[in-house]
Amino acid sequence: MSTRHMVLAATVLAFFSGAVLAQQRFIIEREIPGASRMSKGELRDISRLSNKVLKELGPDIQWVQSYVAGDKIYCIYDAPSEALIKEHAQKAGFPANRITAVAVTIDPTTAQ
Repeated sequence: MSTRHMVLAATVLAFFSGAVLAQQRFIIEREIPGASRMSKGELRDISRLSNKVLKELGPDIQWVQSYVAGDKIYCIYDAPSEALIKEHAQKAGFPANRITAVAVTIDPTTAQ
């Protein structure tokens, strides 16, 4: 399939799916000393704050899930730009020490 046909197909798909902005998946690394020792209440509170800021920013940014490991929280977000991820972090008061766009997702079925 030519590049022109791929762009046309993506445009048609976006039109029929109601997509407004192209989404990119990002991994955000947040350095938070003692993160893995945070209580359920503390995790609930930062989740509520994140959700509040996400609601203010609108539907273009979505929190998928996060992993707490050691002194870091690794967050998965869908957004049209790194700038919007940074705005969320700034407004919520969260660190965003590293933001990386996901290039490709693989899983066990990739081996088939």
